[in-house]
Amino acid sequence: MPIQVMVLTACFDSALAHAALAAYLFAVLDERSWRRLKKLPALLPSPLAAGTLNALLYYAIPGGGILVRFLAGSLSAALGCTLWTRWAWGLGFWRALSAVSMAGILQIALTTLTQFLFNNIFVDNEGLQFAVVLSIACAVVLLCTALLYRLGFGRRFRLLLEDGPQPRRMALFLYALACVVEASYFLHRGVSSEFFALYYLIVLAAVGLATGLVLYLAQWSDAARKMEAQRDVIAQQQLYERDLEDIRREVRSFRHDYKNLLAGLSEQADAGEADALLESLAQLDAGFDRRIGEKIRASTQLGNVRVPQVRSLLLSKLAAMGAQGVDCRLEVLYPVEAVGMDVWDFTRCLGILLDNAVEGALETQSPWVEIVLLAQGEGLFLRLANPYAGTVDPEKIWAEGFSTKGEGRGLGLSGYRRIVEGCPSASASTSWAEGVFVQELTVEGRP
Repeated sequence: MPIQVMVLTACFDSALAHAALAAYLFAVLDERSWRRLKKLPALLPSPLAAGTLNALLYYAIPGGGILVRFLAGSLSAALGCTLWTRWAWGLGFWRALSAVSMAGILQIALTTLTQFLFNNIFVDNEGLQFAVVLSIACAVVLLCTALLYRLGFGRRFRLLLEDGPQPRRMALFLYALACVVEASYFLHRGVSSEFFALYYLIVLAAVGLATGLVLYLAQWSDAARKMEAQRDVIAQQQLYERDLEDIRREVRSFRHDYKNLLAGLSEQADAGEADALLESLAQLDAGFDRRIGEKIRASTQLGNVRVPQVRSLLLSKLAAMGAQGVDCRLEVLYPVEAVGMDVWDFTRCLGILLDNAVEGALETQSPWVEIVLLAQGEGLFLRLANPYAGTVDPEKIWAEGFSTKGEGRGLGLSGYRRIVEGCPSASASTSWAEGVFVQELTVEGRP
């Protein structure tokens, strides 16, 4: 076979494999926006490079070098897809490698199926065989992708990536798993034709087990996160009850002092000391606001938050801000009964925005954070504002790993953006003017 034909054939085969992997990649990353499809053409150099390398090695190495070609093509494709995924989704390298490895495991199952079909159907008619196998492969990719979306696999997998403390370990684990499955497929060349059907079923079962293992790890991580959140809810409810008890004690103490203050005011009134009386009344009012009024207002605002997960997070963050010397202005004018999206996703968004707001406020001389929650039917409007002494680049703040705090940070806002993009009913906006940084999140309708 001429090398030109060999290169074109290898590139075409690699392009088909990349197309299937890209489809699975969209499902694995729970991508629901059509805008990402515009970046697909940038993936084309990867199959071209892998196919060309495969063809060149076929002629360069005596005896064909099957194993070398297999390893070189696999590594080249993995690297190309990882770099594209990193660019297209704005992920870090290790998280991108994890996603590509997971999609690769699913793609190997498809390759196994097509190889089995090529060996067993329409063997005497190559044109018809290719058309039928290609049609079956496309149908399988569409069905598997739809099933992954239906099962919410991508959402669980994203949680596994984002909540994992060691993305490098997770990436290496998934890549090793993909290599094991791919190696099992490579070994089909040594299997007798009479055992092909059984062998391919074993490979498909291995792919299914690998996918099930990843799904189990993702569900375990999600369950552990929810259990931790439930423990936080209980702890913050206890804190809430302690705050109410503090208010009750303050009221009793103030009631006792109030009688003494009234006696003094009565004497001033009898003596005709109007100016002193007015000053004493002002001090009495200020003392009430300082000792009880502020706590009652804060308690009332928090009481309007009827979603336990959100209320517990606010209690925790308000306590932390008080300990750090950050003045918090919370405004919840109407009862908030729902958030309009998955409550855990909203809680994560709120936590990320609050952490960033506090960090920015602490860089100023008078740190403060303003939180506004406004119920809008079944939806919700959230506004967070804080002073910020530096400058803001709207393009860079969303990039994963970017932070003004140094290396190893900057994962929050990129994760926040991915959550918002994954929720059709949510929209976010950012503004910065006159030293005030503002983040707004609007959620409309049901999740």
